[in-house]
Amino acid sequence: MTVPRVRYRTGLTDSGWWDGFEFRPDDIVVSTPSKCGTTWAQMICMLLVLGSPDLPAPLTALSPWLDMWLRPVREVRDLLDRQTHRRVIKTHTPLDGLPVAPGVTYVVVGRDPRDVAVSMSHHRANLDSAVLARLHDAAGLELDRPRQPRATDPRLRVLEWIDADQPPAENLSCLRGTVWHLADAWSRRQEDRVVLLHYTDLSRDLAGQMRLVAARLRIEVPESRWPDLIRAATFGKMRQRAAELAPDEGLGLFSDRDRFFRSGSSGQWRQLLTEADQTHYQRRLAALAPADLRHWLHHGSGAAVPSPPR
Repeated sequence: MTVPRVRYRTGLTDSGWWDGFEFRPDDIVVSTPSKCGTTWAQMICMLLVLGSPDLPAPLTALSPWLDMWLRPVREVRDLLDRQTHRRVIKTHTPLDGLPVAPGVTYVVVGRDPRDVAVSMSHHRANLDSAVLARLHDAAGLELDRPRQPRATDPRLRVLEWIDADQPPAENLSCLRGTVWHLADAWSRRQEDRVVLLHYTDLSRDLAGQMRLVAARLRIEVPESRWPDLIRAATFGKMRQRAAELAPDEGLGLFSDRDRFFRSGSSGQWRQLLTEADQTHYQRRLAALAPADLRHWLHHGSGAAVPSPPR
């Protein structure tokens, strides 16, 4: 990871809030683009850390989002300071915007950008705009409020996401920002401190991927516990636990918290995008990512995973 860090200031986050944060040498930072499997990765890491499917608190309390504007940073840091278990910290900041500390592991999850676009469209439609506006004003934020989709048609909302062209430092929740985040992680995928996963691989082989993550985090799990941990990380079980897992940060951000775990499937973009839309997307992506990264984004697998040092 390089210095100086990039400063990311978006509608909900400020990576400057990491300045001065005191890491512990076994911290785990989940750094994923929005709608790529952030909550899934947090849940997997917490299940491995705790060794049990029974969480002692809501996931947002166990694995807080450190650099979100809408909660005082001191409050989040105090929460992390009080934790006695191995810490799992959430962020949507790319790796080049995060501090580097000895022993810290950074977990990144990628996903087909077209699926990200569809998921983001549904996610934004489920946000309570009145609550967001009130929290935004109460925090005295100077940045623009989080962008709501201007279009009402789902296809047009997806195309807006694909075409948004603000710099990543100002907008990470679009194709350009998502690819920027994952391209950086892709370039670091052979570093021992970086664990790069893909949503498709998690969907196809959750058990294998969880074992991989455990090995990379140097967590030993008794064989008898694996079935319960894997079952707890499935989409169906997580949906049943939406009240304790949905990332509303205790602020009431969602109109319907259960809708956060809406589908979890891939390929729904095929029902929305025309052939011309898909050609446009492919050209846009080709301008943002090299061929090997594009292949990985669309298919998963193929990311080099170094063995942990002995």
